[in-house]
Amino acid sequence: MTIRHATTTDLPTIIGIYNAAVPSRMATADLKPVSVESRLAWFQGRSPNFRPLWVIEQDGVIAGWLSFQSFYGRPAYAATAELSIYIAPAFHRCGLGKQLLAKAIEESPNLGLKTLLGFIFAHNQPSLHLFETFGFQKWGYLPQVADLDGVERDLVIMGLRI
Repeated sequence: MTIRHATTTDLPTIIGIYNAAVPSRMATADLKPVSVESRLAWFQGRSPNFRPLWVIEQDGVIAGWLSFQSFYGRPAYAATAELSIYIAPAFHRCGLGKQLLAKAIEESPNLGLKTLLGFIFAHNQPSLHLFETFGFQKWGYLPQVADLDGVERDLVIMGLRI
């Protein structure tokens, strides 16, 4: 597996990976797949200060990605970033999330980050366990928070000080 910085030519594949995770939620929310354009706008809108976006690939096939998103652009949170990790369904349970998270923690000081945050749906036990394995602690809990698809779910806020 190789972790590298994403390029604009990677974006359609990245969007495809994201969309592959959405159909299970579409049944309840009646959503259409997210377009490349709207997802690119989301990346740019959420990451005004820094936009490191990494992909993890095997034999040239992108298996997932990780992005650092500035935390709402507030000066008080200048050294804080929210992590987003997506792994293609075909690569679940292959340990790719561990590799991406390990690299994110290792590279955070180089990016000027002192705090990493993860927002994880409470029903997603594998992700919660992954973040806990790397020392993230539960910093908050938001019951019945609406996701992008409009379905309400409980959200756990995980935090790690570097």
